[in-house]
Amino acid sequence: MKRIAFLFFSFSCLMAISGMAQTITLRSDNIDEVLQAMTLEEKAQLLVGGASGFQAQGDVVGAQAKQVPGAAGSTIALPRFGIPATVLTDGPAGVRIDAHRKGSEQTYFATGFPVSSCLAATWNLELVEKVGEAVGNETMEYGCDVILGPGMNLHRNPLCGRNFEYYSEDPLLTGKMGAAYIRGVQSQGVGVSAKHFAVSII
Repeated sequence: MKRIAFLFFSFSCLMAISGMAQTITLRSDNIDEVLQAMTLEEKAQLLVGGASGFQAQGDVVGAQAKQVPGAAGSTIALPRFGIPATVLTDGPAGVRIDAHRKGSEQTYFATGFPVSSCLAATWNLELVEKVGEAVGNETMEYGCDVILGPGMNLHRNPLCGRNFEYYSEDPLLTGKMGAAYIRGVQSQGVGVSAKHFAVSII
């Protein structure tokens, strides 16, 4: 009888703990607690995103038709933690989404800004911050949460096919320009993803 009571008590405790885990809502002061409560699969879903096939069958990177047509993709929502899906859009040179949407006469054109190497040539941090503000505003207005930029790699080789997305071969100039762009974007309540870092080991 004692053994049955112990098993029942243990089972009740486990149910209470799992119930508590389901009611944890992400806040700025409980990130570590939420991370500990996440399963390994949930953590992987946040990293892999909606194109993984975990829960969002049919999503394809570059054609996120379920939320914002033409966006780069999205993360998976985790409702038990109050974490919504996050829509990502390409764009060191501005928001990249489809200009036309099925069933709508409205157009969704976004501004094509000068590429990063051109912006860096101005040496004008105030200008780059204003570009970031405009990009951040369009990102928000078109229903996206994160812009996949700025490109922060250095111009290490003239044969790099994406040098136009990066500011300079100079790390100081790149850092200053990237920081200005990020300040501008984030001032609009939008996230950034500084990208394409390369590591060389000598």
